[in-house]
Amino acid sequence: MKDWYVLNTKPKKEFQVERLFEEGGIDFYCPRYIQETREKPFFSGYGFIHFDYPSQYRLVRYTRGVKRVIGNQEGPIPVPEEIILQIKQREINGYIELEKYGEIPGIGDEIEIMEGPMKGLKGIFRKELTDKDRVVILLNYVSYQGQLIIEKKKLKKIPT
Repeated sequence: MKDWYVLNTKPKKEFQVERLFEEGGIDFYCPRYIQETREKPFFSGYGFIHFDYPSQYRLVRYTRGVKRVIGNQEGPIPVPEEIILQIKQREINGYIELEKYGEIPGIGDEIEIMEGPMKGLKGIFRKELTDKDRVVILLNYVSYQGQLIIEKKKLKKIPT
């Protein structure tokens, strides 16, 4: 019976191991995220593999780039499939979205700028621009009303 297990890879070999298992017909899940335009593994040095223990163990264990399958003296320790599904639910377009300041704001939400020279200013989330990294917010103060284009990751949604 197939179960999910945590696989420890050699340094910087997560994507190579993923490719090898995909070519071999074994499910391997390596969550990833984007940092400064570079694709990186969410769990550096680790991935999740779906295989039949013990029949496929040697094949998995001795694949190029694999360090070990996480377990104890009795063998690999299975990971509940719910955990894999919960991680996958955090993905947007195949990448884990890091919520640095809590819940991601949406159109109409009240926000606060958390970084940069405008830090501390509050406004209303107006719209997302085409590249999905920048947004337009409406700043509304006593004698000033203006729009500001800012990176979405610098915003925090103010709970209502």
